Amino acid sequence: MADWDLRKLHILRTLRERGTVTATAEALHMTPSAVSQQLTNLSKQLGVELLRAQGRRVRLTDAARLVLRHAEAVFEQLERADAELAAHLRGEAGEVRVGAFSTAVPALVVPAVTALRASRPGIAVRVREAEAQEVYELLAAGEVDLALSLAAQAPSAVDPRFTRVPLFADPLDVALPGDHPLARAERLRLADLAAEPWIFGAGGPWSDITRGACEAAGFRPHQAHAAAGWPAILAMVEAGMGVALVPRMAAVPRGGVAMRELRADRPVRHVVAAVRKGAEEGAAVATVLTALRTAADARP
Repeated sequence: MADWDLRKLHILRTLRERGTVTATAEALHMTPSAVSQQLTNLSKQLGVELLRAQGRRVRLTDAARLVLRHAEAVFEQLERADAELAAHLRGEAGEVRVGAFSTAVPALVVPAVTALRASRPGIAVRVREAEAQEVYELLAAGEVDLALSLAAQAPSAVDPRFTRVPLFADPLDVALPGDHPLARAERLRLADLAAEPWIFGAGGPWSDITRGACEAAGFRPHQAHAAAGWPAILAMVEAGMGVALVPRMAAVPRGGVAMRELRADRPVRHVVAAVRKGAEEGAAVATVLTALRTAADARP
């Protein structure tokens, strides 16, 4: 029978996700030579070729993909074992590390933590703010137990590593300068703003979401200014420099900005939670997930 070494299988799995030996070594706090040595040893133990050189990179062989397909079931079962052991030893007590994108922290995580302090004081929640895509890397690396992200940034729903839980659809409202001719127009539609200068990120999820919503409404937005932070975007809108789509849970009232709901072609962004496959059965993680759902349900 082949010698299945879990630590080396974890290194192979990380190589599949990171793509290079150098990136794998960085993620696992190892040297590239140690990664290569461990994978060479694993290949010998299993009696199959796992990697082939491809220029300066390496690629996984079909045998390596077969090995990882079976290893995923093992990793999932170990996650279940960890979750069940934690529930047995601590009951509803424990620590849950939550990674969340910036606007989700005040809108969802803080209300959930506040409620848990009253109802489940034995559960400690540690929060780490990260970009919507980065939280999945943290989750896969075991640095957080639960990730809050956007569906548009999430890995495929069939990704064997994660269980995804939809939380809610966050409406996107349009921010207009307070003195804009359309600031008080009845039945405002996104298409009414086709000729306006737009403010959104130079790249990343918010750029994709804004462009996608506008294109669905029949036009391509002219990007007059690029900004990533909501205070900067709203300050430019207030100064009359353009208009912007703003998620409702990110909006901060400003006297010179008119926030208008788009009823006819109402765009939304979908907020999801994710855990490593099997970990959702842990009592502490399940309790935090329930608190997050409650906070999401309470959103307007």
